[in-house]
Amino acid sequence: MPHLDFTQPPFDVLSAAERQSIKKNTQVRYLAKDESLPADDLQYFYVVLKGQIEQLLDGEFVATYLGSNHSDHLNSNDWFDSRRLPKLLTEDAIQEGKNPTSTLPTSQKTISPYQFRAIEDTLLLQMNGSTVDKISAQNHLVRQLLSEDLPERLKALQQRRSGQSLDAISYHGYNDQQEVQQIMLQPVIDISLLPVHIIDATSSLYEAAHIMTKAGLKHVLVRPLDQLNHMQTQTLDNDSLQTPKSYSGRTLGILTDTDICRAVSDQQNPATTPCQRYASFNLRTIDADDEIGDALLTMTRYRIHRLPVIDSNGEVVGVLGQSDMLAHIGHHSQLISIQIEKAKDLHSLDTAVELIGRYIRAQHQNGVKIGNVSRMVQTLNAQVFTKLWQLIVPEDVMANTCVIVMGSEGRGEQIMRTDQDNALIIRDGFTHPDLANFAETFNNHLAALGYPLCDGNIMMTNPMWRQPLKQFEAQIGLWFRNTDPIHSIYLSAIFDAEYVCGDESLLTHVREHLKIAHRQSDPMFVRQFARAALQFGDVSQWWQKFVPLLGGKPSSYDIDLKKAGIFPLVHGIRTLALENDIFDAPSSKGRLKALVQARALTQPRADTLLEALEFFMAQRLSVALSTDDKHARQVDPTTLSALERDLLKECLAVVKSFKGQLSRHYQLEFN
Repeated sequence: MPHLDFTQPPFDVLSAAERQSIKKNTQVRYLAKDESLPADDLQYFYVVLKGQIEQLLDGEFVATYLGSNHSDHLNSNDWFDSRRLPKLLTEDAIQEGKNPTSTLPTSQKTISPYQFRAIEDTLLLQMNGSTVDKISAQNHLVRQLLSEDLPERLKALQQRRSGQSLDAISYHGYNDQQEVQQIMLQPVIDISLLPVHIIDATSSLYEAAHIMTKAGLKHVLVRPLDQLNHMQTQTLDNDSLQTPKSYSGRTLGILTDTDICRAVSDQQNPATTPCQRYASFNLRTIDADDEIGDALLTMTRYRIHRLPVIDSNGEVVGVLGQSDMLAHIGHHSQLISIQIEKAKDLHSLDTAVELIGRYIRAQHQNGVKIGNVSRMVQTLNAQVFTKLWQLIVPEDVMANTCVIVMGSEGRGEQIMRTDQDNALIIRDGFTHPDLANFAETFNNHLAALGYPLCDGNIMMTNPMWRQPLKQFEAQIGLWFRNTDPIHSIYLSAIFDAEYVCGDESLLTHVREHLKIAHRQSDPMFVRQFARAALQFGDVSQWWQKFVPLLGGKPSSYDIDLKKAGIFPLVHGIRTLALENDIFDAPSSKGRLKALVQARALTQPRADTLLEALEFFMAQRLSVALSTDDKHARQVDPTTLSALERDLLKECLAVVKSFKGQLSRHYQLEFN
């Protein structure tokens, strides 16, 4: 029997006994060109040693499986399970998470099996199906690799990208980076929280200091005056002498030991000075079931050290301290944040930006989920942009403007330093003679730091993207009324806008106006807006063109990851969010979560779309890290491993089904 490479998936996770079992129950199978597997042989698991197999369903092309002679990766053989039946799920059934055949009479449940035909003379390894099933039942890693569940196979791919041997996974558990990833996904309530001590705003600084000293804390939470007055009114109305225990955790303030030191330096009397005068209100908070990674992002982005944790009833259950959280996860992104904060000039900021690049490479090589990496990179990039703007403009400009980023940077889905997409919203009535110069300096310095200028000129150097609030809103109204395709591009950009620095309320006003302008627009606008997601052809047709390209395939036949995968998913999700008045969640992940809450998508469907999107993002990053292509859009499937090729085909199928769903929903033509 030809050598079976046990270093390749799915065989690289087998024990010695399992390998021996495979060898005993495997034989070589030859198929001549144009010969098909007979029905009696559709009970085996196959590995393509040499040659090429075409998979068909009722005569229609489905997929291609290649031997090692057709891949740039030696011994990277494709495999297929001929017993697997087609998933005859309609999009409506997928949305409901149901199998429509389950409600049919038995006579109508017959599903035609796939057909497998040799495109050329082909050698296969034919494995007994029951042997593979037995090994899968006892080896969860094999089960994960052969699963019909896309997230399970993507998880297997992430483990391989960690650079860790799968034997180590089997016998020694996760490595440090994988442990960090798991911890980042845990709820913040899993961290030991600081106790809650609440004091009234009218209480003295002395009383606050006494409580802090007794509790061993460096802070107390402060109940604001308006909330205190409301509670007193409740007490009188209820004719009760007891103080009500209910309060709104999101409206509390905080007083720290630093605030008390500031009061003393101001020569205030701690015994008579109320906490209200030195406390900070409008705190950033986090929900108890939010992920630890989200808490880290919030602290890093807003440079805060404590987060009140709010339960489902709106009450504070504890305070998350930065030192406790960092000790819990042992993460190093905070060090980059400190480097950015300490930057005094462009040179020192460039050093921090280079650290971000190293961070991305290390996280990707260690198998950290791409969504976690991209959201942290968004936060670190926002800090770079903030520091640069601070170095350029005076305080009055900072206070009266709002810097925003858009596109993939705004969605938190940009990892490489590609084109800038930014804008400047100016407070109505505020002027400064050097605003245009500030904008030009900002964009040019970002370019010097490695963030290229935008080819479409969607940057604050363009007067259209540097306007007072009312003019911005008027511009948005025009875009909704005009059918010019470029205006849909502009709207897509502003839909994805995310705050960087300055007065955040200016962006809030823009988002509110987007909602109003959309409601006043033509009801057919969303239908036209959705059309862009369908403008690129069915990429699965590429696999049918695969045969004549082997041996001399021009680069023009590489798959464009952005056009084939990322854009249709992103824009389709964006369109559904627009239809459902979702404007406060610029990220695809946030939009999918909101769409599930609005019952526009089921949770399984949303999960699958996100997994497919993050797969394309990860593949794009892999291309960028392994080549000099900064745009990293093209991928050559022959350079991928068998597992990656299989997942690429499945994720492209997810895109196709999503485009079909959009086509039916908006009554658009789609082939």
